[in-house]
Amino acid sequence: MSIAALSGLIILVLLVIMLVAGVPIAVALGISSVCAILPVMDLDVAVLTGAQRIFSGISVFSLLAIPFFILAGNIMNKGGIAVRLINLAKLLTGRAPGALAQTNVIANMLFGSISGSGTAAASAMGSIIGPIEKDEGYDPNFSAAVNIATAPTGLLIPPSNVMITFSLVSGGTSVAALFMAGYIPGFLWGLACMLVVFFMAKKRGYRSTQKFSTKEKLDIIVQAIPCLLLIVIVIGGIIAGIFTATEGSVVAVVYSLLLSLFGYKSIKIRELPKILKESAEMTGIIIFLIGVSSIMSWIMAFTNIPALVSAGLLSISNNRIVILLMINVILLVVGTFMDMTPACLIFTPIFLPVCSALGMSTIHFGIMMIFNLCIGTITPPVGTTLFVGVKVGGVKIESVIKPLLVYFAAIFVVLLLVTYVPQLSLWLPGLMGYV
Repeated sequence: MSIAALSGLIILVLLVIMLVAGVPIAVALGISSVCAILPVMDLDVAVLTGAQRIFSGISVFSLLAIPFFILAGNIMNKGGIAVRLINLAKLLTGRAPGALAQTNVIANMLFGSISGSGTAAASAMGSIIGPIEKDEGYDPNFSAAVNIATAPTGLLIPPSNVMITFSLVSGGTSVAALFMAGYIPGFLWGLACMLVVFFMAKKRGYRSTQKFSTKEKLDIIVQAIPCLLLIVIVIGGIIAGIFTATEGSVVAVVYSLLLSLFGYKSIKIRELPKILKESAEMTGIIIFLIGVSSIMSWIMAFTNIPALVSAGLLSISNNRIVILLMINVILLVVGTFMDMTPACLIFTPIFLPVCSALGMSTIHFGIMMIFNLCIGTITPPVGTTLFVGVKVGGVKIESVIKPLLVYFAAIFVVLLLVTYVPQLSLWLPGLMGYV
């Protein structure tokens, strides 16, 4: 057996055993990676090499964007921004069939993109819109399914922390290009779900009777403009080259803090220590994951594991359609058992060389991978967004799975389009000169 095959087998076996045993994924990654070095070096050298890789893996300036975007998202979650975006979404959906559910979809897209968190969107929107839908006679399972199915759209519509992570692990892919590439796939996901809502709501007879006066419409728009300006300022500034993604994350923190403290006055100064603590805890988890995964990335490069996997896949078929379909299936399965960040860190160095050999753009591959992993956040057994959506919706997982299946079908159609129509991901970056 070759060194690459032996190291790969050690990583796979140990990782699976430890994950099944309930070992935290970051610890499992670190231990399995260090053990995989043992066939080529002594234990003390392997441990020292692992420690060096952790520090070098997190000593990257662009990673500063992650804690700042997390902090900005936490500030926005508690800053009254959700209510303003929901009111705007209500205005946009009007009196269409299932208007409240359509409102949920649009609000998830808006709030998810601003906060950069699918779970935050599911929690905020489900807890606010859910009770209103119940009063209007909507089936709670139907409402929860809509909320769960559309919460991950904000992970595709920038800014998105997982895109920053992918940029790092893929060897420096432009964050701005990834941000632009996520817009159309994210909107298509939301649009596909809105079409499902339209037909299901029409069949069930869900219609809204709410009307807004001209004054109310103007007030809603005025209240929502400062929230939407955050997207314009941060993404616009990054695309225009005024500041980098890292600097843009700081701008997002300052803007959301000023808006919440002095604009909407929805956060008190005394609440800031708690928000900072929660952000620091979340940042610590993600950064440690990135650090230990850099050991695995180094081992893969050192033992040439990606080339082995690439040769294996290409030996099964040299048909681009078949290989991409296999990669999609693997990522969908992985997403059901693993959170997005570790999955991105582990499988990018494995599948990127395969897709590059097929002539696939790194940007296109990144969006395809993130899309797959987003689906994993709403599928059991580890779907964090699914669990949050079920909890705030006051329903059981087994009762919400059936109505979710229709949305899964629509989302899978969009996934296939994103996979096999590169321009859906590359058109906007190309328009901006990134491709």
